Amino acid sequence: MPSLQTARFDLPLLVTSQAQKEVTHNEALVRIDALLHAVAEDRIAAVPDLDDDSTGKCWLVGDGATGEWSGKPGRLAIWVGSDWRFARPAEGMRIRLNATGTDLVHIDGNWIAAPAIPDPAGGPTVDAEARQAIKRLLDHFRSLGHVTR
Repeated sequence: MPSLQTARFDLPLLVTSQAQKEVTHNEALVRIDALLHAVAEDRIAAVPDLDDDSTGKCWLVGDGATGEWSGKPGRLAIWVGSDWRFARPAEGMRIRLNATGTDLVHIDGNWIAAPAIPDPAGGPTVDAEARQAIKRLLDHFRSLGHVTR
């Protein structure tokens, strides 16, 4: 029997002769909405305070999570207005944390931030043009989230 979910993100698949296909379809759309260019409010271990504007927002579940998030570290928690949906990250998945402006990549089961690279400075020979070119490259990579300061 074929799987009833997609391989990477466990999106529900429609089944031939299935009643109420819109339920399965809508569930898949909710997950796609959260996972496409994923953004999380923050990485936290406790269920956040929710309000009317929380629907559709996501959080990255931190280590030691409790309550409804217990046993789900590293997953993306998606608030759908009345319940939580949890998405397992795929290898190479990227996510932006709004709280810090940090981009993370999921590698070997861990969320990894871009490495910090300092601006060029000092040295026995000062080459202002080379230093400025390196700084522009670093600024560009920082704007893309590939390196941090």
